[in-house]
Amino acid sequence: MLSAQPEQMTDLSLTILPETADDTVPIERLHERTFGPGRYAKSAYRLREGSGHRLDLSFTARIGSVRLSPIRIGENKALLLGPLAVEPAFRERGVGYALIERALAEAKAKGHRLVVLVGDEPYYGKAGFKRIPKGRATLPGPVDPARLLVCELADAAFDGVAGTIRPGWTAA
Repeated sequence: MLSAQPEQMTDLSLTILPETADDTVPIERLHERTFGPGRYAKSAYRLREGSGHRLDLSFTARIGSVRLSPIRIGENKALLLGPLAVEPAFRERGVGYALIERALAEAKAKGHRLVVLVGDEPYYGKAGFKRIPKGRATLPGPVDPARLLVCELADAAFDGVAGTIRPGWTAA
């Protein structure tokens, strides 16, 4: 006899792969399901429109994805993390955190020093993100300053960094 409640998956085998151009449409569909049409009005989405994302720093697990886009804070190069999206049926199983860890490790290995995002500090703090002191960096458009977070991939990488966050630079 079948149980009325489906069994919860306790072991999730996850393969994280670099994003390719072939992943664009499935990831966009994931973003549609996850964030809806209102995503385009968000300041972080609008910032990403200015420079796109780096395929070499973006990853997919087929049930989720994370992207890193080049930005500047004042005159300093940095990366913007997001969107981070996980299929609803696979949330709260560590998929998002695994994607973040992979993206940050790859960015650090490639010599990047700072990653910024707009999100909840209790969730992203586990990956090393902390709140940017109010007024130190600003993102054009409506953003709750308490949700503007930074992760230093090198010691003291955020020291002396300040200014407006804007679309950034191109890969060499």
